[in-house]
Amino acid sequence: MTEKETVAELLARSNRLGADPRNTNYAGGNTSAKGTGIDPVTGGPVELLWVKGSGGDLGTLTEAGLASLRLDRLRSLVSVYPGVDREDEMVAAFDFCLHGRAGAAPSIDTAMHGLVDAAHVDHLHPDSGIALATAANGEALTKECFGDRVAWVPWRRPGFQLGLDIAAIRTKHPQAIGVVLGGHGITAWGDSSAECEANSLDIIRTAAAFIESHGRAEPFGAALPDFAPLPQTRRHERAAALFPLLRGLASTDRAQVGHYTDSDVVLEFLSRAEHPRLAALGTSCPDHFLRTKVRPLVLDLPPTAPLADVSARLRELHQAYRDEYAAYYDRHATPDSPAMRGADPAIVLVPGVGMFSFGANKQTARVAGEFYVNAINVMRGAEAVSEYRPIPESEKFRIEYWELEEAKLRRMPKPKPLATRVAFVTGGGSGIGRATAIRLAAEGACVVVADRDAVAARAVAESIGGTDTAVAVDVDVTDEARIAAAMRGAVLAFGGVDLVVNNAGLSISKPLLDTTVQDWDVQHDVMARGSFLVARAAAGVMAEQGMGGDIVYIASKNGVFAGPNNVAYGAAKADQAHQVRLLAAELGQYGIRVNGVNPDGVVRGSGIFAGGWGAQRAAVYGVKEEDLGAFYAQRTLLKREVLPEHVAAAVFTLVGPDLSHTTGTHIPVDAGVAAAFLR
Repeated sequence: MTEKETVAELLARSNRLGADPRNTNYAGGNTSAKGTGIDPVTGGPVELLWVKGSGGDLGTLTEAGLASLRLDRLRSLVSVYPGVDREDEMVAAFDFCLHGRAGAAPSIDTAMHGLVDAAHVDHLHPDSGIALATAANGEALTKECFGDRVAWVPWRRPGFQLGLDIAAIRTKHPQAIGVVLGGHGITAWGDSSAECEANSLDIIRTAAAFIESHGRAEPFGAALPDFAPLPQTRRHERAAALFPLLRGLASTDRAQVGHYTDSDVVLEFLSRAEHPRLAALGTSCPDHFLRTKVRPLVLDLPPTAPLADVSARLRELHQAYRDEYAAYYDRHATPDSPAMRGADPAIVLVPGVGMFSFGANKQTARVAGEFYVNAINVMRGAEAVSEYRPIPESEKFRIEYWELEEAKLRRMPKPKPLATRVAFVTGGGSGIGRATAIRLAAEGACVVVADRDAVAARAVAESIGGTDTAVAVDVDVTDEARIAAAMRGAVLAFGGVDLVVNNAGLSISKPLLDTTVQDWDVQHDVMARGSFLVARAAAGVMAEQGMGGDIVYIASKNGVFAGPNNVAYGAAKADQAHQVRLLAAELGQYGIRVNGVNPDGVVRGSGIFAGGWGAQRAAVYGVKEEDLGAFYAQRTLLKREVLPEHVAAAVFTLVGPDLSHTTGTHIPVDAGVAAAFLR
């Protein structure tokens, strides 16, 4: 088989295994294949190992995510291995075994794959396998479940010695198709890629069937009626009410984005008598607790408790969690340990409501929640056939504050300027709103695209990326109830709101004597009243979070400049302009900055101009509608047309890190209209 064929086969197997959450969690586990390649120096054949590199995901693995190493060099490391006290040094040695110039960095599990005498090796983290691995009598259960087809390996931190241990078992037990790694996961092998995959699935499915047939019916104990799940509508309302507070607490040390999960798995776990005991034991698999921290924060009040009591209790539990985490660090830290990274929980469990998970971005928060669902499944399986017994706390600390994990964190790219911030953009389906949503997302923000046109909002959100980056909400800014619903949607999507762009607008161009009360009301309802309602709803969320925030009004030069046939629009924009000053003065106490942008007419891509305003203004100025943008440009000092992207750039400037001390101001984006100069 050629090198290309071997790699293609490995990637296909990896993607199949990684696509099924029963086999392994996101970014968990690794796969490998051995084969023959060409030495670029000698032109002769050379034995190679291709293995998933550090930080990759099996389900989406590509060739760029593989590390390629020379087997002769890798196996030669056995003779220079200095022992478990210095085995971390072996990871650096892997770099000297690399073949070629591209590819991913080798992971800590590389030795496991290279030293085991099999052409293909899979290391996975299936819930069923980890359930046996974390059972109090896991070794005996493994024997009962598999006989001599699968061996038991006592807990050992991933590394070179673990690779040696598994290699020795493979040699000693040639009939074995794999091993269960105590507290950790499984490893399987085969002479062909198909055989290796079949053996992996055999171990996973056999373990699941064993637990199903031998396990007790209620592994989490008796039901707690007071902790039963709320009906879905009430559950989501409660979650939206609590999420800003929880996000603010979880962001005490560094800002976080949130994810909400109310799956049956989570709700059932939290409704049972044993959930406090099991949650306190924490997770076991290293991949799990590196994402979820050693244990979650668990609310001990029923879902029907008054919201004020729940909020007060969560603050108490959060402080206790921070104190306990600091004590955990102090118990196990050595002079060489990295500094404590943060004492806030990554997982918060609220009975009857669900799970709130947190991370440096939406994907990290979502995956942390997925990992805790894996942990719940592991606990269920272990408790069904035995007693859940994770690895010791001291071992968790050794991995959480492992220098190799610290080095992985140092390799991560620098966060973008708006990372961890959640933006809510009204009128986001077109024109300035669309350009602003796209720009804020490009700068790292999670974006909620809010628009009365749900189809347009969804199209913009999908163009930005998946739901980890942008979501769409249907909102009419004149409707208080729909604003509240849209804000709840934003909170449930990302944990809160940090940045609001009041952009929704329309215009009707008429002389005073032709302007009806309806003309006046609809423009003031959308822009003056609508901006007020959105700002009020957002400010409530921001104040609850305690993380500060930004509110930006897309006003207009017409709020300053008195143009003809424009009384209702100009007055509404002047109202918005003064709201900026009023709210800046009031909301500064919460660290919320309020600023505005005053564009000139933005014709290209504008929903307002396309909806009739362009034709009306063109008639006022006596030009063709298609020439209106050029006409506006020629009356400016710079002779340049203002585009949506120029306004979006001003918004980013106001909410980015460089103007952190600016509030209550307006930035003109009009290419220079002297009559609209601020004074």
